[in-house]
Amino acid sequence: MPPLVAGIVLKIASTIAFAFMVTAIKAASADIPAGEVLFARSFFGIVPVIIYLVWIGEFPASLATRNPFGHVRRSLVGTLSMFTWFTGIAHLPLPDATAISYSGPLFGVCFAALLLGEKVRAFRWTAVFVGFVGVLIVLSEQVSDLGYSGPRAFGAACSLASAVLGALAAVTIRSLTATETTGSIVFYFSLSGTVFSLLTLPAGWVVPTPGLAGLMVLAGLLGGVGQVLMTQSYRLAEASIIAPFDYINMIWIVLLSFMVFGDVPSLTVVFGSLVVIASGVFVIWRESRLGLLEAKARQRGTLPPV
Repeated sequence: MPPLVAGIVLKIASTIAFAFMVTAIKAASADIPAGEVLFARSFFGIVPVIIYLVWIGEFPASLATRNPFGHVRRSLVGTLSMFTWFTGIAHLPLPDATAISYSGPLFGVCFAALLLGEKVRAFRWTAVFVGFVGVLIVLSEQVSDLGYSGPRAFGAACSLASAVLGALAAVTIRSLTATETTGSIVFYFSLSGTVFSLLTLPAGWVVPTPGLAGLMVLAGLLGGVGQVLMTQSYRLAEASIIAPFDYINMIWIVLLSFMVFGDVPSLTVVFGSLVVIASGVFVIWRESRLGLLEAKARQRGTLPPV
């Protein structure tokens, strides 16, 4: 199988793993606190990561780090993003929460401009604006009578907070990749998530039934497997080709949400999702295009428009 095709297949497989993961978390979240779910996701997610690193011959060498505080900073933001995400899907149908989470790349453009000093001009700002309109369309479904109370509104707020924090975490990852391996970034994120989740113990963890315990272990393992598949996909193909396949996740989410919970997304959510997805794909395409232009500009001594 050509590397490009293999990369795409692995990326799609990762979206399936993540879709089953959030379905398991959604099923357990009615009885298990978000912090406890976060612990299971992080702790059991380490297992597939270690197996993967051993398989590619990078364990334990890839765990060496020259920026331990950078890992802590990235892990803190990423863990908060996961915690708010798990809280969000506990209060929202999975398609709605997923649609809101797709705003992450849009916030990523904003953070890249504010924190990394990247120049962002008309093309990407327009896509970001249109994408946020799509987010507002999805959010409108969660708010009734212009009020901001109720479980759905709370879930929407948590899902949006997760997208913001996830975008901020992506910015911290960019700085880490200058000195750190992919293996160390993934491993220390899972390890830190396990430790940080223990801070929620005073909030009242519960002793799960065997069935719920199985769901949480499954969620953790699937999360780790999804991370491994995604990492390997980026080894085989360019990110600009692989990244748009993130959005195929919505297909699995809608199918699983209907089969397991009987949820059917409304037309408002579908339309808003399509707007957000289209904007996100444009942002990814534009950034990959700029990467090519920048490489050529360096050879000519000029800079491309952004």
